[in-house]
Parts: sequence; C-alpha cells; structure tokens
Amino acid sequence: MFKGHPKGLIPAALSNMGERFGYYIMAAVLSLFLCSKFGLGDETAALIYSIFLAAIYVLSLVGGVIADRTQNYKGTIMAGIIVMALGYVALAIPITATKGTMAFLLTLTCTALVFIAFGNGLFKGNLQAIVGQMYDEMEAEEAKKGPEALKAVQGKRDTGFQIFYVFINIGGLVAPFIAPFLRSWWLGRFGYKYVAELPSLCHQFIDNTLPADQMVNLQQYMTKAGITGAASIDTCQDYLAVFNQGVHFAFIASVVAMLISLAIFLAKKNLFPTPAKKETVDVNISPEEKAAMAKELRQRLYALFAVLGVVIFFWFSFHQNGVTLSFFTRDYVISDMFPAELWQAVNPFFVIVLTPIIMLIFGRLSKKGKEISTPRKIAYGMFIAGLAYLFLAIYSYVANYPSSVEFLKIDATTREAMKAGPWVMIVTYFLLTVAELFISPLGLSFVSKVAPKTMLGLCQGLWLGTTAIGNILLPIGTLMYKNISLWQCWGVFIIVCLISMGVMLGMVKWLERVTSDKPVETEKAAE
Repeated sequence: MFKGHPKGLIPAALSNMGERFGYYIMAAVLSLFLCSKFGLGDETAALIYSIFLAAIYVLSLVGGVIADRTQNYKGTIMAGIIVMALGYVALAIPITATKGTMAFLLTLTCTALVFIAFGNGLFKGNLQAIVGQMYDEMEAEEAKKGPEALKAVQGKRDTGFQIFYVFINIGGLVAPFIAPFLRSWWLGRFGYKYVAELPSLCHQFIDNTLPADQMVNLQQYMTKAGITGAASIDTCQDYLAVFNQGVHFAFIASVVAMLISLAIFLAKKNLFPTPAKKETVDVNISPEEKAAMAKELRQRLYALFAVLGVVIFFWFSFHQNGVTLSFFTRDYVISDMFPAELWQAVNPFFVIVLTPIIMLIFGRLSKKGKEISTPRKIAYGMFIAGLAYLFLAIYSYVANYPSSVEFLKIDATTREAMKAGPWVMIVTYFLLTVAELFISPLGLSFVSKVAPKTMLGLCQGLWLGTTAIGNILLPIGTLMYKNISLWQCWGVFIIVCLISMGVMLGMVKWLERVTSDKPVETEKAAE
C-alpha cells in the first residue's frame, strides 16, 4: 500500500494523526459538554459548535495566505500546533460553573475554541498543501524519465491522500473513547453512574424551569445514576460538578496529543518540501502562449469553485454527526452500553476498514481501463449520503418518531421502550462513511491537481472553507430535529444530497476535461 509514495507521506500523516486525536477527543463531547456544563439548550450548543467548526475552516484561508506569502509552511504549521495546545489547556481547567462564574467560564470556553480554531487554520490546510507538493515533485522527477514513467506515478496522488486520510481517522477512532472513559471513571469515584438525560434535567431543576410532569423522570434518572433520596439543588449541583470535571480531564489528553504531533513534525521536517515560489516572468513566452496559459488557469479555477460549491451541501449533511445525529443517539437510541460520544468512533472505524477495500476496487477498475474520475466519484458520494438519510427517514417513519421536543415529553418508561437499537446508527454511519470516502480524500487530491502551484495553501484553505459554509448551516438541522417529525427532518437531507448529486453529474464531463488536460507548464502568464 505504501510502496512508491514519497518518504514524507507517513511522517506527515502521523503528525496529522496526533493533531486529529486531540481534536476528536474535544469534538466528540463539545456540543454535549456545552449543554451539561452551562445548561445551554440544544439549539444554542449547536450554534456554538457550528460557528466553531466554521471558524476552523474559514481560518484555514488565513493560514493558507500566511504560508503562501511567507513561504514558511513548516513554521506556520508548528505555530498552529502550539496555538491549539494553548486552547486545549484552557479547556482542561476543571472549574465548576455557578451562577456567579457562568458568564466568565463560558467566555473562557469560547476563547479557548477561538485558539483551537485559529491554530487548526494554521495547521490543517498547509500540511495538506505540503502533501500535494510531495506528489508534484515526484511527478516532475518521473517526467524527466519519460511519458511512461510519469504515467506510472500519476495515479499515486489519489491513493496517497486516501492513506493520509486513514491516519487521520486512526486518531479519530481512538479519541472518542477517552472522554467517556475519564468521565465514567471520575463519576464512579464519587459513586455515580453516567446517565445521558440527567444533566439537562438537573439544570432545569436548579433554574426552577423543570415542568412539573418531568419531576418523575428526574427522580427516575437520579436513581439510575446512583443518587438516593429525593432530588434537591445540592444533589443536582454535585452530580453536574463531578460529571463535568471528568470531561475536563479529557482535554488534558488533547494537550498531550498536540505535543506528540509537534514532536513528530520536528523530527521529520527535513522530509517535507516547500511548495513552489513564484518565478520571474519568462520574456520569451509569446502573447498567444500567455493567453492560452491564462485561459487554462482560469478553467482550472472555475472547476475548483464549481466542485467547492457542490461539496458545501455534503458537509452540511455529513457534519450533522456532531450535532443532530449526536442528539438523536442521546435521545432516541439505547445508550446504556454506548454513550452518545462513542458513536463518533464508528465513522473513523469504518474509514480505516473500508479505505483499503475502496482503494482495491478503484485500482482494479483502473487496471481494466474503467477508471472512475474524481468528479464522478464525488457525485456518487452525494448519492450514498442520501441513502444514509433515506434509511433514517424510513426507520423514523416506521417507528413513528415525533420531533425531539414532543418525544422528550413522553414519560421515561414509554420513551425507553421506543428507543432504537444501536444497529440503526451503525448502518447510518456505514453509509455516511462510504460517502465520505468518495468525497473527502479525493476532494483533497482534486484540489492539489487543479490548484495553481503558487496558491496551494490558499486553495486547500478554500476547500476547507466549503466545510465552513456547510457548518454554518448545521443549526438548521437541529431546528428541524426539534420541531418536525424526524422522518421529515431526514427527508430534507435526502433532497439536499440528491440535488447536489444531480448538479455534479451535470458538470462531470466538463470537469473531466479540465482535470485530464496536461498541467500548465508555468503560471507566469497569469501572475
């Protein structure tokens, strides 16, 4: 699998894996943590989560511009890791939120998220740009040996980004287990057990906003959590304090992961290239040649923006796993053995297992002369994402699930009997992961193919910027989840995915022409 790839690929992937490990520890619990620590509603927590995710990807544009202008990609990446670590240190401080400290602590938490987002913006896109440059240099070296040698390595880029993506998800697979383990361990030290529904009810009880018909549910869940006697403000506050302290300890693991990522990058940075600098205009190029090169460059940028526009809607659908799908697993799925955060590990598990299979299928098709182009793979990915939501819509319709607001009004015993088995989420994440593997790593490869070589950091930032726009739309999913029947909520995502697939298929032939053209020999005429 690794044969014939640049020597710097695996160290870059390991460095990224360490960073992703720290990130996914935090991301697995963020929206639920905001609700449990500060008593925020699902909509508010989803809004903060979506703004945070959007900021990560918007700031990737800033990070790309900084690296492109300074030509100091490695320094920018290292600075990003350090800034992220500072953000995780702030999140790790286990101060209990009270009415007097609530505003300060929420501000501190949001400030920490800004640090993490900015550090990620400096790190993520620029590391991907370096990986793309590795393949640019490898292809340039092979081109000197002749057309056959070049042809032999040109298919390596897609495979390389898929390998890079697998390492990301190894970190993502292990990370979601850390926070639930530490939280449950810490609760156990005080004689408590994890109960997903209890923090929200405790906050409502403390604030005197708990509906009278929910008192029975509060008492039942407190008994389930190991709390004896009648509910009181003191017992609620104590449970919340212990519950959230356990989550804070998980952020310490994120700090350690950042330091490991930095150590790997420093140890192997001599293997990483620096993307190409601008060159002086060649006065021997004729006006006709300059015009032809400028036209080709424009076509490549048009293709890039066309794909970016479609992929926005994939990220809007896919990243519901951090908000709406997390709330769904908390509210509608049996969670005695599987806390909601652990479901975040299902997606990276499937990425690791399925990537070699998909690579094998694509490889065999390529050998038979039936290679599927990257734009067509992206279109197929949108269709598969639609299938995931079609499955959820059918299941929710058959189960007669109302909106989450109405569902949570049902008494606890009846609600437990209505909950879905874990297999529902396994099927959902399986389909979403297959869709992801058709879109995300191949999208990174596509960007590295069409991006002007002096704008690699910026163009990778633009790819991440599409994720930002998709993440800004995430609260729409939460609003639907709370206010309309679930099958209707999932139906909206089906429509979004199918329309995106149709648009992509309509552009496929044009995109294939653009990406099949020989690369621009020089971009001097367009500068």
